Amino acid sequence: MKKQQNRKKQENQAGLKPFISLILSTNIPKLALTVGLIASVLTTLAGLVVPLLTKNLVDGFSVSSLSKTLILAIVAAFIIQALVNGLSIYLLTAVGQRIVARLREKMWLKLIRLPISYFDRTASGQTVSRVVNDTSIVKDLISDHFPQFITGIISIIGAITILLVMDWKMTLIMLLAVPMILIVMLPLGRQMMKISRGLQDQTAEFTGDIQQTLGEMRLMKSSNAEKSEEAKGLTGIKKLLGFGLKEARINALIAPTMYLAMMVVMVTIIGYGGVRVASGSLSTGTLVAFLLYLFQIIMPVTTFAMFFTQLQKAKGATERIIDILELPLEEGQEGKNVDIREKAVHVQHVSFAYAEGEPVLTDISFDARPGEMIAFAGPSGGGKTTMFGLLERFYEPTDGQIFIGETPIKALSMESWRSQIGYVSQESAMMAGTIRENLCYGLEQQTDGITDERLWEVAEMAYADQFIASFPNKLDTEVGERGVKLSGGQRQRIAIARAFLRDPKILMMDEATASLDSQSEQVVQQALTRLMEGRTTFVIAHRLSTIVDADKIIFIENGQVTGSGTHQELTETHALYREFAKQQLR
Repeated sequence: MKKQQNRKKQENQAGLKPFISLILSTNIPKLALTVGLIASVLTTLAGLVVPLLTKNLVDGFSVSSLSKTLILAIVAAFIIQALVNGLSIYLLTAVGQRIVARLREKMWLKLIRLPISYFDRTASGQTVSRVVNDTSIVKDLISDHFPQFITGIISIIGAITILLVMDWKMTLIMLLAVPMILIVMLPLGRQMMKISRGLQDQTAEFTGDIQQTLGEMRLMKSSNAEKSEEAKGLTGIKKLLGFGLKEARINALIAPTMYLAMMVVMVTIIGYGGVRVASGSLSTGTLVAFLLYLFQIIMPVTTFAMFFTQLQKAKGATERIIDILELPLEEGQEGKNVDIREKAVHVQHVSFAYAEGEPVLTDISFDARPGEMIAFAGPSGGGKTTMFGLLERFYEPTDGQIFIGETPIKALSMESWRSQIGYVSQESAMMAGTIRENLCYGLEQQTDGITDERLWEVAEMAYADQFIASFPNKLDTEVGERGVKLSGGQRQRIAIARAFLRDPKILMMDEATASLDSQSEQVVQQALTRLMEGRTTFVIAHRLSTIVDADKIIFIENGQVTGSGTHQELTETHALYREFAKQQLR
């Protein structure tokens, strides 16, 4: 907690530096930005010319004295201003869009290469909010508010300069409003910064909750949890409403204050200017021009409050974006490409803990020769799934090593290692899309070389060809989000067909038939038996009937191996295994 507070303090001291560094890292399209800003400046300068032309028109106004040149100059100023302004808006918006696209690219490339441990502790909805919402805040600042700020400053400086030349006394009267505005605006701006940061955090939290609920809609409905989720959602909405109302209250103070100040100035200028016009010390055209310039000052000043509010939001968003971009990548992006066929797996004195001081596995050792079936058994929570996570390199051991042949698996590139492993779980995870896309998932670079004949071949090997052929669109059948349009047995057989297509050297199965009915289990078990032939296979199973023929059963309790051997050997030597066998194998 203290470390986090110190970091916040450092970030506040750093000011805009992290934001500017992040924006510069996106390789801003400098030409488009430069041309866009120049166009904004030209638009502002053209706008500054109009009141002067209007002054000349008013002071020398008569039907006979109307100059075509003057009228054409005014019309030309308006047209040029409109055209150049359109160009400026497009270029600056395009720059903002490119910057946000590159930020999202950097974040996406980073996210998909982060270790599983990041996703274990971070809600996916919060991460989505960072990629979508926070980058949009940065884009809005660059595309909309920053150009308005720059042109506003130019407009104010230009207008005040011209006004001082025209009539310095009236200009000084107008500038008396500035201290009054600053006294009110500065504390309101600081308050708005706090509210904006709180709103961003609450938005990310709310997005996470909503995404989780919608993603587990079947669980929610089957559990009759509508009321609790309704309450949770309404609480989140009320919190967002609270921040929104706070923001509204600040805006309700800012806008009227600005309006009051400007109206006081305007009435004062009109009154004072009217007296001087009546006395002949000021021309009517000058007074009209003065009022037009006053509007060119008022409009930018009112946008400055929005700019500084958006700047604070962007600084907060930047901190969160940088938090993600600075996370360490999953280890093993670089390494050897090794063919692991006919190589043994050696697990030597491996220990692992998700958090310091909370060991999950302790001093695990075993060997798996090529083609062997190694099964993990034991009470739930003993560490079997964690052992799978280490074999797949979702996590790295805190002690000990895993070897393939004589090579530590961490010396292999992650792509080389995982491309040679097939994984079939009880969830049989699927992506939204077609059966074809799910079969080829992860093999996109080879998709052009994967024929329909090959897909039907692996489907037949997994006993999936018949139900696929029964669908009107066959391989192009949409499976729905997470494969909800298919039965559990159908999803499992597609997962097995996908494993056949990858032709893995090592096969891993986590309770692959646990959630199936007896008829589906029989078909899936036949497909799994066919898939296991000639491959080193690791199996997690609570039902001992699926592993009695394993070459070796490793019994894990409380993170430690308490027994190892064949079914017959463990039945004779291991009391708890023998008890499991009596309960299940009658």
